[in-house]
Amino acid sequence: MDSKGGCYRRFIKRPMDFIVSLTAIIFLIPVLLVVALLVRSKLGSPVIFKQKRPGLNERVFTMYKFRTMTDEKDVNGKLLADSIRLTEFGKFLRSTSLDELPELFNILRGDMSIVGPRPLLVDYLSLYNEHQKLRHKVRPGLSGLAQVNGRNAISWEDRFNLDVEYVDNVSFINDWRIIFLTIKKVFAREGITSETTATMEPFKGSSEERIVL
Repeated sequence: MDSKGGCYRRFIKRPMDFIVSLTAIIFLIPVLLVVALLVRSKLGSPVIFKQKRPGLNERVFTMYKFRTMTDEKDVNGKLLADSIRLTEFGKFLRSTSLDELPELFNILRGDMSIVGPRPLLVDYLSLYNEHQKLRHKVRPGLSGLAQVNGRNAISWEDRFNLDVEYVDNVSFINDWRIIFLTIKKVFAREGITSETTATMEPFKGSSEERIVL
């Protein structure tokens, strides 16, 4: 870890995450309860979607989100495509980022941060090149530099480059700039989907290794 932003990283960022997430949970309790009841009535149980994700230094944790898809399966018992299982209500939760609210508890626990690279699938760990692996040098975030610069609408390579750019430039000012831009993006509902799928195309690895000088 370099000295740039070192004091903020070591002594301020985690306490700030704890205070902000706890405050947000307290103020958003009515919203959390209403969304939970709506998910239960429209999509069924479980209300909370749980999935293993890699965090700081690739340590795996359980991430929480509100459920946005049904469990519809084909005649062979295989889950149908995301575009079919993602209901209009689920799309609304995603476009407003309400499905992400349970991650505030991940932040409170220390698994995540308010700002950082988004936690992706464990299956992707073996596909990263050395440059992309740098995204795990900080805690994953509820939002990040990639999310305010296109979110799911940009390529995986651009997304990872933005993640590493964030890691190289962690600071109090950058974090709060991203927080305010995230709020703006949520209200604008920008970049929720890619151009070809309901969510984001699976990452299949980069075609070439990035050389970092």
